[in-house]
Amino acid sequence: MSKARRAPRAALPRLTRSSSTQARQTESPGPQAAPAGVGLAQDLSLMSVSEQDVTSSWLEMTSSRRGRPAKAPAAPRLGVKPAPSRAGLGPVAQLMKSGRCRNIVVVAGAGISTPSGIPDFRTPGTGLYANLERYSIPYPEAVFNIDYFSHNPRPFFSLAKELYPGPHRPNYIHHFIHTLHLRGLLLRVYTQNIDGLEKMCGIPEEKLVEAHGSFATASCHLCYTPFPAQEAKTAIMNDNIPTCSFCQGTVKPDIVFFGEDLPQKYFLHSTDFPKADLLIIMGTSLQIEPFASLVNTVRASTPRLLMNREPVGPFLCPPRRRRDYMELGDLEKTVRRLAQTLGWDSQIQELSAAHQCRFPPQGPATLLSARDQEMQQEKGGATESTPGERGPISSQESDSSETDSKSPSFTDRSH
Repeated sequence: MSKARRAPRAALPRLTRSSSTQARQTESPGPQAAPAGVGLAQDLSLMSVSEQDVTSSWLEMTSSRRGRPAKAPAAPRLGVKPAPSRAGLGPVAQLMKSGRCRNIVVVAGAGISTPSGIPDFRTPGTGLYANLERYSIPYPEAVFNIDYFSHNPRPFFSLAKELYPGPHRPNYIHHFIHTLHLRGLLLRVYTQNIDGLEKMCGIPEEKLVEAHGSFATASCHLCYTPFPAQEAKTAIMNDNIPTCSFCQGTVKPDIVFFGEDLPQKYFLHSTDFPKADLLIIMGTSLQIEPFASLVNTVRASTPRLLMNREPVGPFLCPPRRRRDYMELGDLEKTVRRLAQTLGWDSQIQELSAAHQCRFPPQGPATLLSARDQEMQQEKGGATESTPGERGPISSQESDSSETDSKSPSFTDRSH
């Protein structure tokens, strides 16, 4: 079957995915001639400037004007807890109730999907990176490194069998973000996740930027020729390597690996973040660049709310912006408290219930004969399971299985 070749990509500024740790360890090369378009590149580089760097420059400038040496900002001491957050959820909820927030931008990471039973990447012991020993890779991030994938795609394909979207369903946090959209408050949600749960819960395509791609499409990693996503999934699930018919390169789902260009839609940030009147950051470690630096590109007067298990990025240590707010702890409980303060809890629960009716949790396949279906209708849904088969799940069992599915353990997951 012939496949249409992808049109050549437009000439756009290139931004590739990289970890902030790798960025810090990379040494600067010697002076080089500035390439064409250096102005735009310099503008993009501003995304990586931290507030502490800006503060240091300001201190140096003002101190030199006063005729005395600048005092360097104190380095954060190891083992010292970050300064307490300002007021938590209250002021942000009050601001949202006032009607002054009409262009809210949400920045989301893997932490918003852990209540759905999907492990995050970096939690010690239970995170995905802590459970990759069986794949025999040189370091955890190598499984998502495009150069390593070119050399050996097997570890990623083995992992992809467990990462493919399927049995997991959106949770309260996803429905909270959807409620922002339904109330006309959401400008855009920028997500690092590849699980597709934001789209599944009803957030429209135009409101969603999947900065690190998704499993919804697939293409050759060398020539970028599109490849049928379902065909690629079938090959991967059967331990085969999908191959491009044009260049014989290895095909992979269109998730962004370290070293690959970010999707074109990512560049909406250049207009979205300056326009934002509230930035909500949730469930992210802010360790992957250039995504991590987006939170520093809103206006200085824009309130920023971090809801997370721990402080990250510009919230790690002072100085912080005057309108920065932080609420730490269990993310789902924190989002629920914010929704209750806003008076949205009942609406979100209705959304969640309606979604579960449309997309019930998936389990082992149930094969019902025509007689079984008749008996199910006669008995109001109660059927007797034959050995080796699983009958319809009662509401009590469903609640129990849903609770069990929320375990963050990576090794216990089955698809």
